[in-house]
Amino acid sequence: MTAVPHRLLPRTLRGRLSLVALTTATLLITVLTVAFNAVVRQRLHHQADDELHARSAAVATTVDTSGPAVRVHEGAHDDLLDSNVWIYDGARLVEQPPNTTAGSPLGTAAHGLMARDSPACVTVDTHGATRLCSQRLTGRTADATIVTALDLSPYTGSADTLLFGSLALDVVMLACTYTLTRLAVGRALRPVGTMTDQAAQWSAVASGERFGSVGRPAELARLGSSLDALLNRMGTLLRHEQQLTAELSHELRTPLSRIVAELDWWRSRPRTAAETRAAHDVIAQSAASMLSICDTLLSDARAGTSPAPGSAHALPTLHEMAQHLDVPGHLTLTVTGPDTMPAAGVPAALLERTVSPLLANALRHARTRVLVHAGHDADGVRIDVTDDGSGVPPCFVEHLFLPGRRADPADGHDGAGLGLPLARRLARSVGGDVRHDEQHAPGARFTVTLPLA
Repeated sequence: MTAVPHRLLPRTLRGRLSLVALTTATLLITVLTVAFNAVVRQRLHHQADDELHARSAAVATTVDTSGPAVRVHEGAHDDLLDSNVWIYDGARLVEQPPNTTAGSPLGTAAHGLMARDSPACVTVDTHGATRLCSQRLTGRTADATIVTALDLSPYTGSADTLLFGSLALDVVMLACTYTLTRLAVGRALRPVGTMTDQAAQWSAVASGERFGSVGRPAELARLGSSLDALLNRMGTLLRHEQQLTAELSHELRTPLSRIVAELDWWRSRPRTAAETRAAHDVIAQSAASMLSICDTLLSDARAGTSPAPGSAHALPTLHEMAQHLDVPGHLTLTVTGPDTMPAAGVPAALLERTVSPLLANALRHARTRVLVHAGHDADGVRIDVTDDGSGVPPCFVEHLFLPGRRADPADGHDGAGLGLPLARRLARSVGGDVRHDEQHAPGARFTVTLPLA
């Protein structure tokens, strides 16, 4: 079977379903119409044969086969019986209709039926179908054959009328089937279109609305659940993207500001070769720091991947970080710890990115000093970052590690509330953690724990 070209198919699901329903209905109605008209025509032929047999029986009452020859008794109304009737005495024609001859098509057909050994019926086409049937009458010394004919025009006319009527009814039924199918399918698919539009609108604005499964048929409930899951995944991806963008902006701000400041200082007046090399070194270190930040955050943002393996000695890494921090003149930054301590089982870049937000917060809120102490225990490497500032307000402790939350948004600095959540997320990604010591006073103490190498 030749496939329907794709360009000829309707473009909408409603059109395709309506076409399928129309095709199925057409095949079914065609089969039923053919079968119905075949049965009707067969039934009309049986009625015609019954009519011919009844006429033969009536004519037989006028035929006498008791003598040596067949005799026909004429009555007052025998002219009605004689129309389209042939009577044979053996092979001899005794009587025939006045409007036919022995050589006419009807006469020839009647003679052929007479010659048969048993009664039979035939149909002859003579300006219209004519049905002929024969009947044998057996006497003691003579046998008679009666052949009756019937014009089938009324019967074929009735059959044709039924055929045209059924075809007209088929057309009406197919039109109604197509129309009702389009209406029913369109009404059934209307909620799907509405849900699709809502899903597109909600995904565009990152809305928290969802479909749920209340008050919907099972199929639409499943569709709603699938769309809800898709919207949830899209929302999660969007939040991850926004979080990654915000974290990159937060972490890159410090080295980028250092590069800009160094360039402004270098361009403010002519510098010696040594000063130029020193500026280049600062810019190179800041650029390397930015590259490390990007690599660390992007690696952590890849779903289903673990951080790159590595190890770092905490104390040298902390001393190097302290050398590159802009410590205000009224503060003292001290890094302490045993010289012989095991290495942390994380890359140096990840250790730096975890501790860096804690140092930035401590330098921002401290009054006179910030103390960074590295140590270790059975659980791993511990790094305590302590300042002597005002500490964390008790009412804000439970929001401390939530992204975008700040204890005092009007404190004058441009932080985005992402440093502490980022530090905890990076630490937990390698099996560590970042905790706030609520018992420490005055000031604040944050403890970073990292696994051993």
